[in-house]
Amino acid sequence: MTDSPFRSGFVSIIGRPNVGKSTLLNRVLGEKIVITSDKPQTTRNRIQGIHNLPGAQIVFIDTPGIHRATSRLNRYMVDVAVSSLREVDLILLLVEAQRAPGEQEREIIGLLAGATVPVFLVMNKIDLVEKSALLERIATYQKLYPFREIVPVSAETGDGVEMLVELVRGFLPEGPVYFPDDILTDLPERFIVAEIIREKVFRLTRDEVPYATAVEVDSFKEREDGGLVSIAATITVERDSQKGIVIGKKGAMLKRIGMNARTEIERLLDTKVFLELFVRVRKDWSEDAHMLKELGYE
Repeated sequence: MTDSPFRSGFVSIIGRPNVGKSTLLNRVLGEKIVITSDKPQTTRNRIQGIHNLPGAQIVFIDTPGIHRATSRLNRYMVDVAVSSLREVDLILLLVEAQRAPGEQEREIIGLLAGATVPVFLVMNKIDLVEKSALLERIATYQKLYPFREIVPVSAETGDGVEMLVELVRGFLPEGPVYFPDDILTDLPERFIVAEIIREKVFRLTRDEVPYATAVEVDSFKEREDGGLVSIAATITVERDSQKGIVIGKKGAMLKRIGMNARTEIERLLDTKVFLELFVRVRKDWSEDAHMLKELGYE
């Protein structure tokens, strides 16, 4: 009797903005590595989360929401998502169970027409829909594409997520161990720290400010005695008025962003953190190719 072969592969999670892709990945991993908010287009980069199981390793790829892009930054985000469909072993199309397939969903399904790998339909937020409506929605989606599996889940509560992971494992090819089994992501700590700060801007500010914000970590220094990490980061916005909102009256908003971010960064790094934040204006940076490259988006 021979042992079962080791299975491994890459799985892309795609969908329109704000359907819960990042929440699902965090739920699968059991740790928060991807920022979330109730605002669409929070995720801007391709983010890999590594899930190890007995005899298997699944590399999930979280992607920006696919939408009709207008700015250069948004076009970059959509390109990142669409390019993730190539060279993966499985695709998860995440949709909201309470929402009938609309134009956005049909356009995304159109992108799957030439897919040569299995595609699962993952119906998220089943905790928000009646069973009869869910069954009706499943029937509608079945007419749009020959999905290999249709899996109802709630990324928020975890319902159905374990079953989804087991189904994914069953479709993986034999393969190597791509990453050490003690890491959850291949992202550097500096990237995750910048994303945590950006998440707090998303959650605490209003109107157009979150979408006009980028964050860079300028310095990341560990004290020699290991007792403290000192981090300096710059928040970039596009307008003086946005800078005023991020700083707030007498610096109150910036202080709040910093306090919230520091608490989460300390959990991530498991050490005390000194966090210093700066705010700068770079007019229309989301349309500037040079600035996008400098900020890591192109």
